[in-house]
Amino acid sequence: MLEIDRLSRAFGGLKAVNEVSFTLQRGEILGLIGPNGAGKTTLFNCVAGAIKPSSGSIRLEGAEIGGLKSHRVCRMGLGRTYQIVRPFNNLTVFDNVIVGALNRSRRMQEARLLAMDALQVTGLIPMKDMLAVNLTLPGRKRLEIARALATGPKLLLLDEVMAGLNPTEIEAAIELIRDIRKSGITVLIVEHLMRVITSVSDRIVVLHHGQKLAEGDPATVMNDPAVIEAYLGEDFLA
Repeated sequence: MLEIDRLSRAFGGLKAVNEVSFTLQRGEILGLIGPNGAGKTTLFNCVAGAIKPSSGSIRLEGAEIGGLKSHRVCRMGLGRTYQIVRPFNNLTVFDNVIVGALNRSRRMQEARLLAMDALQVTGLIPMKDMLAVNLTLPGRKRLEIARALATGPKLLLLDEVMAGLNPTEIEAAIELIRDIRKSGITVLIVEHLMRVITSVSDRIVVLHHGQKLAEGDPATVMNDPAVIEAYLGEDFLA
């Protein structure tokens, strides 16, 4: 579904992403991990159309999307969340999600139905008439996912949706991600919580200094000496 081939993005003399290649199969959950500054968010931004790659190729279902504007990439079936959630605070939860749905349909009646479906999936129906500013952090995280789902993605990019959640909230978020995959949506997820990544991911790609350090199933990657040295540390291995 997603093919990244020798993707690079430079900022002046710094290569934030340096010739990274990997593929994501339809129906798969792929985890993307690495230390702060490894290039994860830059790669996300290139894939989602927020910034242009310096070189390389990004193909979604065979179509080149590298360098396209984010609204065009979204309409081709790619949705994303942001690490720092920024809802429209003075709109209701329902209206926030309708904004996402209007990227998929210009008809308000249809957009409202799409928004209700996204609220149902994310468990936000009871809060749909609340102002977004009054949501708890877990609620705002779910709202971020609901807005992305309302755009009708085939591929969903999740950027640290667990950050700031307590263990109970994390377990609920893990189940939500699994439900999203069951609905037929492919997922690429960036997350620092190894318990989350290892429990939801079919495969993991590790970035370090902008380059791909390792790729494979969770058990293989977590036991890779290079990954332990560069990112996980000996305490994780113990």
